[in-house]
Amino acid sequence: MSAPDFHREHVDLPGGRLSVIVEGPENAPPVLLLSGGGVDSATMSWRHLIPDLARDHRVIAPDWPKQGQSAPWEGLAGHAVLQDCVLAALDHVGIERAAVVGMSQGGAMTLATAIDHPDRVERLVAIAPGGVLSFPPVYHQLLWLVSRSRLLNTTLPGMMVGDRKRVESFVRTGLFAGPAPDQEQVVDEVMAEMDANGAGSSDWQNASIGPWRMNVDLRPRLGEIGCPALFIQGDRDRGVKPAITVAAAQAVAGARLELLAGQGHWVNRQSPARVNRLVRDFLTEGGD
Repeated sequence: MSAPDFHREHVDLPGGRLSVIVEGPENAPPVLLLSGGGVDSATMSWRHLIPDLARDHRVIAPDWPKQGQSAPWEGLAGHAVLQDCVLAALDHVGIERAAVVGMSQGGAMTLATAIDHPDRVERLVAIAPGGVLSFPPVYHQLLWLVSRSRLLNTTLPGMMVGDRKRVESFVRTGLFAGPAPDQEQVVDEVMAEMDANGAGSSDWQNASIGPWRMNVDLRPRLGEIGCPALFIQGDRDRGVKPAITVAAAQAVAGARLELLAGQGHWVNRQSPARVNRLVRDFLTEGGD
């Protein structure tokens, strides 16, 4: 399966050129798709969802800085930079208000945008979102040390580059919790992204962890979210524990939660048909 030939546009920002996939009818309801951190990109996360939604939605899907085609990038791409990217992508396409769908790091930015810029978010879908995690003492400090160590967050993960067996193990145990319909294609995509942009964690992931507490913790403000919200979570996710997403969903008034049995972290690639249906149904509910 070759890489999708999605239409791309570019937004010049202080750190570099943001690459943004833009698909679907120009006047259709807009939806912004935000992918995960680390080894991910708009194409990797949303290769199945983009063509599905683009039949009757205006789809905007940026590559985060230092991912996909948004590389090279100068400086650290922390929370404020990613927030600027979200708004810049919408502004570039002339969209004032959109549905926003995000997974993991993109889920955190989805929630953050709904909190800080509620006028820009019509409704949201947060898939295994970051930004709502906390860790017990000692373990938290160990994570902070890892986030500050180039050896641990870049060099050692970089040993997977070019090693298909290691990448297959990472995909099978770290991203999935069972087979995916195109698992070999996923491995190919992960290897290509690692080769192009590295295998380490993202600037946002590293910067979100402070020495004593999380620098990005959206939980105290989740109650400010007033738009319709859907949370989707795999029940065997090793990266974002199900209980964390359950608690986040409970903190958002009227939010719905879909807990998917037998699914890992990257549910949009492990079970794309099921996730596509959940997202589409949620985005179109109440329509004609």
